[in-house]
Amino acid sequence: ETATGRKKPGVEIDDCTFHRCVRLGKFDADRTITFIPPDGEFELMRYRVNDNVNLPFRLIPAVQEEGQTKCSINLKVIANFSEKLFATHVVIKVPVPKNTSKSKIKNSFGRAKYEPEQNSIVWRIKRFPGKAECMLSADLELVRTVRPKAWARPPINVEFQVPMFTASGVHVRFLRVYDKAGYHTNRWVRYITKAGGYQNKI
Repeated sequence: ETATGRKKPGVEIDDCTFHRCVRLGKFDADRTITFIPPDGEFELMRYRVNDNVNLPFRLIPAVQEEGQTKCSINLKVIANFSEKLFATHVVIKVPVPKNTSKSKIKNSFGRAKYEPEQNSIVWRIKRFPGKAECMLSADLELVRTVRPKAWARPPINVEFQVPMFTASGVHVRFLRVYDKAGYHTNRWVRYITKAGGYQNKI
């Protein structure tokens, strides 16, 4: 609770599963995860959050098709996380029509190029600062087809990692190690958000 007596909003978790080393009775009693870790790296807990998810990026695309021979794409990407953080290994795949023959691309930072084998403009950004905005614009020339079909406009795919950011809002409040064997332990907590199936419709 806060100083005013109001309860802090919690995070509603669905489909929560634990590693077999977790003492489930303790968790049911006071929501403390108590466990004796096995050797090596392991997955302690898996969960799903559906509501109030803080998406790290906002994408604003705009597409204009000019007849059968030209198409222009503009994309604005906004980082919603704190300016103290940054995303790494950002790859944005912007789909283009299959009959694209030439492309003229401009982007504010990073490197972007048309990759025909993926039918996409692939935009790679090594380091994306929090609260930053970046733009990409592309003018495409298309080859006329005998039987023209409407472009299906597949979604934009985004890959990224954001260290020390949690989209779900779940945080570790405290970490305690009870060691009776005399081992030296180092306690630390690291958050990292990775893209799974992160897509945005055009």
